[in-house]
Amino acid sequence: MRELKHVEHRTTTKIFESWLDRRSSRIFHQLARRQRDRPTATPNSPTSNSDYDGFSRFKPSRGLDPDSDYYIGKLVPGFRKASDGPAPFEAPDIPKLPYKMDGGVKVFELVPMAVQQEFHPGVKMNVYGYNGSMPGPTIEVTQGDRVRIIVTNELPEDTFVHWHGFELPVQYDGAATLTQNPIKPGKTKVFEFDIHEEGTFFYHSHLPMQEAFGQVGWFIVHPKKVFTPPVDRDFGLLFQNFHIPPTHTISDSWAMDWNWHTINGKSGPYTTPLVCKHGERVRVRLLNFSPMQHHPVHLHGHTFWVTGHEGARIPKSAWVPRNNELVGVAQASSFEFIANNPGDWIFHCHMIHHMMNHMVKQVGPRMRDDASVDQYLANLSSRPQVAATRSDKFATPGYSQKMQGMEMSEDFMKAIWSRKEVRGMRANYAMSVKGLMTVLRVLPDDLYELVMNSDQPIEKGAVFAEIVRRFGDPGKYEAAPKMMM
Repeated sequence: MRELKHVEHRTTTKIFESWLDRRSSRIFHQLARRQRDRPTATPNSPTSNSDYDGFSRFKPSRGLDPDSDYYIGKLVPGFRKASDGPAPFEAPDIPKLPYKMDGGVKVFELVPMAVQQEFHPGVKMNVYGYNGSMPGPTIEVTQGDRVRIIVTNELPEDTFVHWHGFELPVQYDGAATLTQNPIKPGKTKVFEFDIHEEGTFFYHSHLPMQEAFGQVGWFIVHPKKVFTPPVDRDFGLLFQNFHIPPTHTISDSWAMDWNWHTINGKSGPYTTPLVCKHGERVRVRLLNFSPMQHHPVHLHGHTFWVTGHEGARIPKSAWVPRNNELVGVAQASSFEFIANNPGDWIFHCHMIHHMMNHMVKQVGPRMRDDASVDQYLANLSSRPQVAATRSDKFATPGYSQKMQGMEMSEDFMKAIWSRKEVRGMRANYAMSVKGLMTVLRVLPDDLYELVMNSDQPIEKGAVFAEIVRRFGDPGKYEAAPKMMM
């Protein structure tokens, strides 16, 4: 038996060690040894096998009774205590708007302005935003706060700001000329009101074309009394669509279709993954600020509870378990779940045209075998001959979906891999994350620390392979092929 275990250990270890240099290999051996040597933990510890009426915090499970408070992790607590206050809101790639205290008032300064936003590495689009960001910076407060928001218009045209969902004095509602005069270019308007609500809100221009150009930002209000069970993570994903033709940098706000899709101002694979620890309770707030398209949003590997919308928190008796939730235009939904399935899980809109980038018609050399558009771009005054013949694969209806000329450059890939949140992911992960797509990474404590809080070098695919070794079927795992960068 001992010899069999030794052979099995050698087999599983070889799978992930093939992706590591010697230094990285030593790191993972140390991590594995620490994992084996850990003492038995308390019921709520990340190293225990916590069981809640058949639901496990640390492995995929349902539970034994749909009426149980713990079914699919419904009311399973996280590791954060309510006395610690609400978990900080995290919207990757979006800054937070700082404030100053004036007496008992939180004072924010908001600047509507033209912004150059980098959808992809090196792909900069001209949009509208606030304070140099699109989406605008997050305003984060607590229920019961009084806020003063000083808005100075740096756009070349009139603007308004609507505080979406707030029940405030009508003069501050921002509904174009119905409630206030426009904020002229270079002029300032002050909004001041008390916040009695809690929940997921947002601010945006109340001029439709400015909305289509991207003018929106989160306005998160944490409850005065922390909801139970408290969450360990509170993430935000803001979806937007734009119609920007090839060679253009400005969206056609009159368009009825869309070819660029962004999450927090980035398009996959430039979207930044959400990273959490194995066993944590996670909330994801998803806001759809697309001009006219709804988004059926799907999370792989987990079942979540829909616990709130843009209006308010939903009573627990009305929570609905889903793995795909339709979020309509100008709506927000909150998902909560226990991250009990380690791995890198794609999180995306399920509309097929929303899972692509910068779509254009498939015509000319893009539809030919092994024909590159580079020869045309090199000499625009001539038109090289292209063979009209096509191989048998084109006989299949619908073929070909692949378009030529869509390669990712070395600089592009350097930018993709420069973020700590992607360290250790499979080498070809960027090929599968496009458009309205991001990734939820669920990592055991030691791998989380390695990825997020260490400066140790990590080979591409090493963390993923280690998760397969611990939780999957390493003997049948196929590592990703070598990729650029």
